[in-house]
Order: sequence, then C-alpha cells, then structure tokens
Amino acid sequence: MAVPAGSGAQAEVRSSTPAWARKSTLVLLIAAMALAVFGTTTQTWMTVNLDPQQLGQATGQGGLQVQGSKAATTVTALALVALAGGLAASIAGRIARWVITAIIVLAAAGIITAAATVLADPLAAAQGSIAAATGVTGSSADVSVTAFPVLAVVAGSLLALCGLLVIPAGRYWKTRTKYDTAAQGSTAQSGPVDEIDSWDRLSRGDDPT
Repeated sequence: MAVPAGSGAQAEVRSSTPAWARKSTLVLLIAAMALAVFGTTTQTWMTVNLDPQQLGQATGQGGLQVQGSKAATTVTALALVALAGGLAASIAGRIARWVITAIIVLAAAGIITAAATVLADPLAAAQGSIAAATGVTGSSADVSVTAFPVLAVVAGSLLALCGLLVIPAGRYWKTRTKYDTAAQGSTAQSGPVDEIDSWDRLSRGDDPT
C-alpha cells in the first residue's frame, strides 16, 4: 500500500508538538475562556437593596438585580474581541500572531480591571442601574456581590495566559503555502512524464525539466 508523500513528516511533526502547543488545543482554550467571560456578563453580578417606597414597582422583593453587562459594560465587548483574536490566531502568520497576542492580552487585562473595579466599589458600579430604576442618581444602598465578578477575573487571567502561549506555541505550527503544495506534488510524481503531466506540473509552479 502506497503511503502519501509528506504524511510521515506530518505525523512526526504532530507527535513532536507538546499538547499545550497544538493549534487546535490552544485556540479552543482561548475561545472557551472568552466565552466563559462572556457568559458571566449574562448573570447577576450584584443585588441592590433599596427602600421599597423609593423603588415602587421597578423591582421585585428580591431587590434590584444588576447583570454583568450593565455593571461592567466593557467586559462583554472585550470578551468578543478576545474570541475573535483566538480564532484569527489559527490562520495568522508569525508577525500577525504577535499582534493578535497583544490584542488578547490587552482585552484580558481590560476584563480583569473592569471586574476588579466592580468588586472594589460595587455601589459605584450599580449607580447606572439604580438611576434607571429610580430616576435618582447618587443613591446610597446596600449592595451584595455574587461570585460572577470573581469568575470573570479568573477567566480573564486564564485568557491572558492562553494568549501569551500563542507566541511560543506558534513555533510548532506549520504554515502551508502554494510552494509547499507544489513541492509535494513534484515529490509524489516520480518517473517519466508525458506532455500532459508536464503542463500540469508547470501549472502548479514546478519545472519538470
């Protein structure tokens, strides 16, 4: 049974690549962390307990629920930016991977900063939602924070780590070009060739002479 040309070399490269450096694994991790951050923003980050007379019918008995997308508006956008960067890394060249790494790391840093700001001063982060519910700005209230801002910080940190791994992992990634394809085609065809084969090889960029 004939073995396709180049299959042995590809298998050798695949076996010599560490698990963490595999393109599919790293891109999947970046996408998973970005989606995890995005998922936290759809959940309740804070519960604001205000005077029921002040709230009226704006909220139920459980208090004012503030989602992450409202408490830290930039986190949602930054998570999508990181997700797009991770997907782009799978087809990017060496120089482009440096740019993509910077984008992912900066997006992750923005996510961590925004979530940490909510944890540090939840009342300030909830003022927009309080004003929308009551029509009064600068209100004081008791704010309880859920675990989702902490999860956003953890996911953002892991996202930054995965983004930094793109550069060392990219050394193991092989980029196929039309010249590589032509070389494989010329290697696969051995022995005498006729005029039709010669024209086919010329169209692939290979000189049969």
